[in-house]
Amino acid sequence: MICLSFDIEEFDLPQEHGYDMPFERMMEISRHGTNVILDTLQKQGVKATFFVTVNFAEHASAEFARIVNEGHELASHGMTHTGFSPEDLKASRLRLEQLSGNPVHGYRMARMMKVDEHAMADAGYLYESSLNPTFIPGRYNNFAKPRVPFWQDGVMQIPVSVTPLTRFPLFWLAAHVLPSGIYQSMADRALKKDGHICTYFHPWEFYDLNSLVDEIKLPGMIRRNSGEGMRKILDDLIIHFKSKGEEFSTIFDLYKKHLKILDTEK
Repeated sequence: MICLSFDIEEFDLPQEHGYDMPFERMMEISRHGTNVILDTLQKQGVKATFFVTVNFAEHASAEFARIVNEGHELASHGMTHTGFSPEDLKASRLRLEQLSGNPVHGYRMARMMKVDEHAMADAGYLYESSLNPTFIPGRYNNFAKPRVPFWQDGVMQIPVSVTPLTRFPLFWLAAHVLPSGIYQSMADRALKKDGHICTYFHPWEFYDLNSLVDEIKLPGMIRRNSGEGMRKILDDLIIHFKSKGEEFSTIFDLYKKHLKILDTEK
């Protein structure tokens, strides 16, 4: 089971590197990337999970409508990508449900930061996918956390995928810096071990970040293969798994698959 997911947010990455960017420009970049993602998935006939901030949904109505109308799973990425309060958990779910007319079952915290699981359950979520079970200097050390779905305080935790043993993260940045064949081989090993892959990307990766060098200077590893290069990487990844007969599903589908297994283990 292949679960592609996308964190759909306003492009606030420049702020992490000390640059200011007008909100309209942030949204222009993220809207562009979201459409590239949706076009690629539509071409391949693949459904995915979109973790969307309310801020994006309210300022990109056409792209938000595409996510919903094209049959993808809508999940919450909070109210905004730059700030958080516990009240945002429930508020973001209710607002996304109001805007889409669809239930929202899942949540992913901005920058994969830790959230209180009791608050997550109280806010009405069935699953959370904010755990990257690896060590990333300056971010988090989750090397001892489970690599596969598990129950915690009434909410199913669905970690993003890492390789067995070494726990090399198979997230967006790995896809930028590794040759596609190596990335796909590592993903194959995780799939064989765990029975599923859960990985994620952002819309701004599908914008040519090298074209912004006069505005902002982002690290080379982030700019590498951005824009058309990232579209091809995603397209090739889908083709790779399709050639092996793998099924593409939403994270909510993965939740339902593991529900009986984890209930039995409780």
